Amino acid sequence: MLTRRKFVEVGVSAIAAATLQQGSAFAGERRGSPTNLAPAAFTPLPLGQIRPAGWLRRQLRIQADGLSGHLDEFWPDVGPQSGWLGGPGESWERGPYFVDGLLPLAWLLDDQRLKAKTMRFIDWTLNHQAPNGMIGPNGNDDWWPRMVMVKALAQYHDATADSRVLPFLTRYFHYQLTALPTRPLRDWGKYRWQDEVLVVEWLYDRTGDVSLLRLADLLERQGYDWIAGFANFKHTGVTTRASLNAASVPSDESERMETHGVNNGQALKTAAVRYRLSGDDAIERANFKRQIAAIDRFHGMPNGMFSCDEHLAGLDPSHGTELCTIVETLYSLEITLATFGDAFIADRIEKIAFNALPGAFDDAMWAHQYDQQANQILVGLNSKPWTTNGPESNLYGLEPNFGCCTANFHQGWPKFTSSLWARSPDGGLVASLYAPCEIETTVGDHNISLSVDTEYPFKQDIRIVLSSETAVRFPLRLRIPGWTNTATVSVNGQPAPIDVKPETFALIDRLWAPGDVVVLHFSMAPSVSRWYHNSLALMRGPLVFSLDPGQSWVKLRDRGLTADWQVYPQKFWNYALLVDERSAAQVEVVEGTLGSKPFASVTDSVKLRLRARRIDAWRSEDGVVAPVPKGLQTSSLPEEILELIPYGAAKLRITAFPQLQPEDS
Repeated sequence: MLTRRKFVEVGVSAIAAATLQQGSAFAGERRGSPTNLAPAAFTPLPLGQIRPAGWLRRQLRIQADGLSGHLDEFWPDVGPQSGWLGGPGESWERGPYFVDGLLPLAWLLDDQRLKAKTMRFIDWTLNHQAPNGMIGPNGNDDWWPRMVMVKALAQYHDATADSRVLPFLTRYFHYQLTALPTRPLRDWGKYRWQDEVLVVEWLYDRTGDVSLLRLADLLERQGYDWIAGFANFKHTGVTTRASLNAASVPSDESERMETHGVNNGQALKTAAVRYRLSGDDAIERANFKRQIAAIDRFHGMPNGMFSCDEHLAGLDPSHGTELCTIVETLYSLEITLATFGDAFIADRIEKIAFNALPGAFDDAMWAHQYDQQANQILVGLNSKPWTTNGPESNLYGLEPNFGCCTANFHQGWPKFTSSLWARSPDGGLVASLYAPCEIETTVGDHNISLSVDTEYPFKQDIRIVLSSETAVRFPLRLRIPGWTNTATVSVNGQPAPIDVKPETFALIDRLWAPGDVVVLHFSMAPSVSRWYHNSLALMRGPLVFSLDPGQSWVKLRDRGLTADWQVYPQKFWNYALLVDERSAAQVEVVEGTLGSKPFASVTDSVKLRLRARRIDAWRSEDGVVAPVPKGLQTSSLPEEILELIPYGAAKLRITAFPQLQPEDS
């Protein structure tokens, strides 16, 4: 099996050192070097000030009790022989990937066992810095894996204030500033430079070291210009092996890298990190919106993600999305939300986190997919529909296709949890994303606690209870989702006299007393969205709904403490729905009890029931759903009532359906 590091090398000749590349501010214009950093709209609360509660804590506990909490015990790439523990084993990205997610998971759960696992990597890294400032194993000098480790170290400092971290990072960044002119960014690091600039900016905020701004500028100049690439977006179709090979020339990996799904997910934070360097708020917001619009137009999926069977793969919902791309896209959007403060970004985060993220795992998070599909009716060893990946791509298992996702998936739920609340520049607090949690923080000189009690996104109400030593005045901003038709906010049982509009942050600025209660109610009428071939997808609030055709799990092989699995359908899946935009709100909603596993495949949390007919013309080939038929469909088969469940619970699923022609048309 190929390692991810070797993936680029397979398709192209040996890659020469990258040449310095000029960045662009907007459509090819170069701005000057930064002299300071522009302020972000929100400041995330330090790791540990937000604690998961309710269903979210159960979800993080499932992750900790699954692969995340045991991977190092049987998977050599992050085990005792890891190069990031001083051993002779894997010394590239997998150790840093693992720590980048395990660390916030451990601190959010206050799990001493997971903290001890994390500290082995943290302590080795901090205690083995070279005299010149270089960090990490001697087995390679690639800048890319170090970009991941410095992200983990920034989180660690936020959680612990360990006095070793800031001088350690300062020495490393000073070394890099002197080394980059003769050893510039290449391959992965060249396309992921924005992830390091984010940490450089973080360090500048804490030290004021002006040399860090020069480093940020140099990293951008040497890195790939994602803004210019999206201003003239050319990757509008399905990427194939043939197209990559045709575009390959010696020393030029650009086609392979520009179409790479994870690279594009990480690139979505580019405008945010550039805004802090330039202060060009309107320009960088426009740059970000252009990126999102292009990726949605040509590769968007109903689950909030975009297709990438390793590389961008078009609009057909049978094409897959890599798990690494999901967690990296979430992280990019979380950074962009904090930077720009736009509520629509939070809506997208929730759509991905509540659908695509859990959709890639078995119920116990002991097995994951490399590629998941919105229309996925079989998990097995098939060559289709993968454009640039292999036949193991959608297996549930330890390391299907590539092991990078095995090392990297851990950051998804923990970083989402850490992004639930933030601080505003006026000293207030911001409810950015919604899930049950508890917050322990300060407002001015006052210690305060907030408890968020909710079963959102499965249900419509959110209850926030304030605790403090004394009455304290501060502004509280509450995100109002863009999908809700009606939202209400009350304080202590009385309607709040505030402006409540979808896709905004409602502001309550008042003297808060201990025990004050804020209740939010978001109407969650079912709705329809249109996708490939004008197909239908059903949503209710941030949840996407899918048909589960039943699941028969067949073990393919044991893999240490886990196994690889194939999954076969048990029922018909080829239905057309009798619903459209006008009738969607009348679809029957059945709310039930949220179980111990929030996204379990057998769920009563919430379901949609609607009319449908099976259409024989829609078939599968080699276990892959054919493209959704175009136009209104007719069928002589009996009408049925279909029951749709949350996308993340349906491990096999149909999500994009054709529309059934109404009987009276």
